[in-house]
Amino acid sequence: MQRRTFLQGLAAAGALTGLPFSFAHAMTQTGSVSVESLPKLEGDLTLYLGRGEGGLYENVLKAIEKRNPKLNLKVRRGGSAALANTIVAETKAGVKRADLFWAVDTGSIGVVTDAGAAKPLPDDLRSQLREDFQYPSWSPVTGRVRTLPYNTERVKPEQIPESVMALADSDLKIGWAPAYSSFQSFVTAMRILEGDKATKAWLKGINKHAKKYAGELGVVMGVERGEVDIGFANHYYTLRLKSGKPNANVALAYSKGDAGCLVNASGIVALSDGDLPVNFIRYLLSHEVQSYLAREAYEIPLVQGVEPPQGLADLSTLSPPEMDLRKLADLRPTLNLMREVGVL
Repeated sequence: MQRRTFLQGLAAAGALTGLPFSFAHAMTQTGSVSVESLPKLEGDLTLYLGRGEGGLYENVLKAIEKRNPKLNLKVRRGGSAALANTIVAETKAGVKRADLFWAVDTGSIGVVTDAGAAKPLPDDLRSQLREDFQYPSWSPVTGRVRTLPYNTERVKPEQIPESVMALADSDLKIGWAPAYSSFQSFVTAMRILEGDKATKAWLKGINKHAKKYAGELGVVMGVERGEVDIGFANHYYTLRLKSGKPNANVALAYSKGDAGCLVNASGIVALSDGDLPVNFIRYLLSHEVQSYLAREAYEIPLVQGVEPPQGLADLSTLSPPEMDLRKLADLRPTLNLMREVGVL
């Protein structure tokens, strides 16, 4: 699968062409703001960046730097969970090294906000986001929904139960990636919603007819090859596979009202006061960046008025459970439970 450059992604989103890794003006819709209307970024800024999305986040940073030559951006890269723990340790020690933390999961965001390290965000910034993704101390950047990718030659849609819990007792062969962080967040949500006892029983039931993969892209590829009937994965792995192989034998199903259709998000936290960190966040919520991540990473734009990736059901038609996403930071009981069952 060949990805387009950031410039090509912007052009596809309706932007005008220009220099590589530069922003160009894009027509905006209600709720989204073009970078053309944003203030220039000037000064020193340190960002802790959780690894993810195969370099696409790096492309966004390069574009922001290109547009703001007076911005001195320093980036520390690492796993989101490890960086979150570093921020907590620095906060307890009274040391401030980061101005911003961009994480690929809300669990890591929860670790930082629970430690009191996050700074409040202004109302006008939060109001750009969908109403169900407006938080006072952090900003979602893009969303992802849990899905059930299934092999279209082996499974009919009516064979897929509406409850993810019912899959434990089904005859379907299932693909999963228990060691993968997104799956562990999903199990954490299940623990919160269903309780430890039900989650433990579910893990035992699934384990009897499941094939293990290293990651969720592997799960989707296994589904498409017919190694398994159905799997657990974030939506974008299937959309990325189908973008390079439109006739792939895989489609998306969604459960209803449970952890199986949880909408999670990447997010960013301001760790220092002042306009510069907040204005940097404004760039991530701009029409151009949101459109780019939707088209190239197949992530869900959470700013109102930006088109979602093709091939994904409209969020308004789904029924995800109501949950404070920061609670997904409580991973330790989940890992203990998964080890007890023997899936880790």
